[in-house]
Amino acid sequence: MARPQGSRQRGGPGGRRGGPDDGFAETVVKINRCAKVMKGGRRFSFSALVVVGDGNGKVGVGFGKANDVPTSVEKGVKEARKNLIEVALVGRTLPHETRGRYGAARVVMLPASPGTGVIAGATMRAVLVAAGVQDVLTKCLGTTNPINLVKATMAGLQQLRTKEQVEELRGVTIAD
Repeated sequence: MARPQGSRQRGGPGGRRGGPDDGFAETVVKINRCAKVMKGGRRFSFSALVVVGDGNGKVGVGFGKANDVPTSVEKGVKEARKNLIEVALVGRTLPHETRGRYGAARVVMLPASPGTGVIAGATMRAVLVAAGVQDVLTKCLGTTNPINLVKATMAGLQQLRTKEQVEELRGVTIAD
């Protein structure tokens, strides 16, 4: 039996997975295979880097390890749902320029005009799309290790503040 036209979803690395109908999309960013040499040969274990987001300002990252791929992805999703953060957005883009850093990975994210799209590598794109950012310019500096890049992107997103949030924090009104 042939697969119906358009049934295959396209997206970030690893594709998106549907969760238990709570509006969160799961994206597998990277699956790593690790080998341990034993008496009878090699034993393989797997780790999965997973991003979970609702596309409307909530995003989380999880890293799961297990002896098989599906279990490691499941553990990653479970951890990502625990680590959800709220991202401040202005329409389809970021409120201001932000920089994130984790280890040797440094990222720069710039707000972009409508219609620009997500100009980012696969690793950063997974986090930004899951968060609901649709127009952004990015640059990765330093290491390109996916785990550190995702964590640096999350660190940058946590620093974002809208104009209203800044006004409330400082107790002043900011003119346009």
